[in-house]
Amino acid sequence: MSVVDSFPLGAATTLAELARDPHPRLALLREREPVSWLPELDGWLVTRRDLALSVMRDAATFTVDDPRFSTAQVVGPSMLSLDGDQHARHREPFTAPFRLREVRAGFASFIERETDRLITALEPAGAVELRRAFAGPLAVAVVTEALGLVGATPARVLAWYDSIVRAVSDITAGREAGPAGTAAYAELRAAVEATVAQTGSASLLGSATGQLTVPEVASNAAVLMFGGIETTEGMITNALLHLLRRPDQLALVQADFSLLDGAIEESLRLEPGAAVVDRYATRDTVLGPAAIRRGDLVTVSLAGANRDPDVFPDPDHFDVRRENARLQLAFAHGPHHCLAAHLARLETRIALQRLLELLPALRLDPERPATVQGLVFRKPSTLHVLWDGTA
Repeated sequence: MSVVDSFPLGAATTLAELARDPHPRLALLREREPVSWLPELDGWLVTRRDLALSVMRDAATFTVDDPRFSTAQVVGPSMLSLDGDQHARHREPFTAPFRLREVRAGFASFIERETDRLITALEPAGAVELRRAFAGPLAVAVVTEALGLVGATPARVLAWYDSIVRAVSDITAGREAGPAGTAAYAELRAAVEATVAQTGSASLLGSATGQLTVPEVASNAAVLMFGGIETTEGMITNALLHLLRRPDQLALVQADFSLLDGAIEESLRLEPGAAVVDRYATRDTVLGPAAIRRGDLVTVSLAGANRDPDVFPDPDHFDVRRENARLQLAFAHGPHHCLAAHLARLETRIALQRLLELLPALRLDPERPATVQGLVFRKPSTLHVLWDGTA
């Protein structure tokens, strides 16, 4: 029996379905084929939480260090695309600034000021598309501040990000990347070199040069830029959408803002900004029902693991009081757990609280509904909202 015949549900699963509305299919796979071969993916899809953890914890068997890893093809080796001692070497210089205490001390005031600035500009209108007018600009501003690149404006950082992401997406889709991504990364690398030369160890990037070469610092700066913009923009947008869709849950949060933390974890659980992470098998191995061969692509569905009913009762329900919501895996797990998770949480919490405090009767625009979509990165393309403005 062929591998396709052994996994009929996987054989019938399309990437279009997983991009559009993955959760019914992921639930079926998780129940019947928790590790399944998907011909359209040309790899395995892991949907059960315990098996997902097994993959992400075992970097010796399931590695990111593979020539097929698309991000490394654009920006070179980094903490995102290395394992073992080399991964630790690339990650360690950036660890301390992103610990919880340092994040709160270093970024809370800036995030509050930038959030209020953006909302003040929006407030009189009474209507806006919030992803592009607020969540995206806030994420870009925080990343620009965190990296401390000399002479780099948020607009320039966003332009680099757009070009690099487009190149990575083209490679992932099997297309040849155009020159824009290479050119953008060259500009970013030049900005890193200028920052290191001017600031020395006083900056985040400069301090990293004690352990990394300047090209290695640039590669990791690109990874931090990508993660800080793409997934945080999605995190803010998705969390607000979940709250505005559930007036009962929104009312709980508005009565007690301490519940915002639970709301954010629940949103991450239901729609992680990055729905999947890729690994490559370094040896023949067995995972659940699957005999995996050396070199096989093994994709972990964080979206599937986060709705595992054995861990999360009534898993499709949004509950800001869910006691174990922080068991969600939106920030991955193991050696590649998201370095800036504390910063992303702080940014999202401040953003949501200030939006709810400053925009009276904030609500979804019923004429322009929002739909979460995306195969890898999941968020609505637009989030149109209304409030009682003054214009």
